[in-house]
Amino acid sequence: MSFTDALFSLLPMQALVAALVLITLVGWRGDNAGGRWAQGGMLALALGLAFASPTVGERLGAPHGLLSLGAGVISAGLSALWWALCLWLSPRPGRWLMAAAPLALVTGHALLGRDRDAAQTLADVVLGAQLVWLGVALTMPGRSSVVQGLNSRRWRLLGLAAVLPLLAAMLCRAVVTEFGTPSALPDLLLALTGQLALLLALPMLLLAWRGQIEAELARLAQTDGLTGLIDREAFAKRSVDLISMARRYDEPLALMVLDLDEFDTLQAERDIDFADRALALFGSCVQAQMRLGDLAGRLAGHQFGVLMARCQPEGPQALDQRLRAALAERAPAELGVPLTFSAGWAKLRPGDRNIADLQRRADTALYEAQRAGRSQLMAEPGVAD
Repeated sequence: MSFTDALFSLLPMQALVAALVLITLVGWRGDNAGGRWAQGGMLALALGLAFASPTVGERLGAPHGLLSLGAGVISAGLSALWWALCLWLSPRPGRWLMAAAPLALVTGHALLGRDRDAAQTLADVVLGAQLVWLGVALTMPGRSSVVQGLNSRRWRLLGLAAVLPLLAAMLCRAVVTEFGTPSALPDLLLALTGQLALLLALPMLLLAWRGQIEAELARLAQTDGLTGLIDREAFAKRSVDLISMARRYDEPLALMVLDLDEFDTLQAERDIDFADRALALFGSCVQAQMRLGDLAGRLAGHQFGVLMARCQPEGPQALDQRLRAALAERAPAELGVPLTFSAGWAKLRPGDRNIADLQRRADTALYEAQRAGRSQLMAEPGVAD
């Protein structure tokens, strides 16, 4: 066995070890879809590389069907790794192409019959195209840092360091096979870059998984566990971006503050569990009725806020009507009692320094709504100015 064949023969074992390490450290159960796709991808790579291994080929006489199957399983492994990246970063275009690539490769490889050079070139081109799309997925913008995790740049660069040399070696072998003089050098380069890719793939996947866990912990730390909305501190931090955007593009922005009516009485007459259910229901209605792009949070015990971007004067009134209708429908059915709320709103003014200035005027409007008999919406004085 040559040195190159020995390197190729080690690749299945490396992929299998990486898959076992991922299964041991990441686990198979729980809310971890990205980790499971990564584990499945490494297992598929191990199986496909074993089918295509020179050792297996010599032992079984390298039947063409086995080589076709091996190429297809390797392609499926790359598709699974690409899908894991989509779950860790954000959805990427091309999922149908990545899903169809393994089947197309197996079919094309099998149809070429005994023309080993053409079949190998086809495999190199298809797998190279999948590596290109993996590289694109690693370089495209992802979600916000809260969702994306703390180590995104680090593991993305590690992934590119694994993908790019392997891609170059694979395309080099395809070109030499098709147009150049037969040489052992392209196979040697492919074996070496394959070893490098698998060595870097494991820490890359572990860092990506850890980034997802860190992001989830950060999200939970900023989320009110009862209602699922962000808490007061996170609301204030995220409002900075919306306020900055409104000022930059001279767009209207409004803050609507909502408070459940007679909540203290409800809590005294019922148990704490019932009051928590009422808050959770109200938070769910707020989340369901607010517009896409708005920011909603729980500001205090039974007080909620909605920061409405590009909000025209009729926007708070429209949200108020939708929310009252949803609450009137759901509260009697789910709690057995009706729920109402009072609300006040204020618009962003040139002198406002931050969300606190805006909220003070919205709170004043809310107080006026409560004084006027509750279960209504009031605007800050001079809102039409």
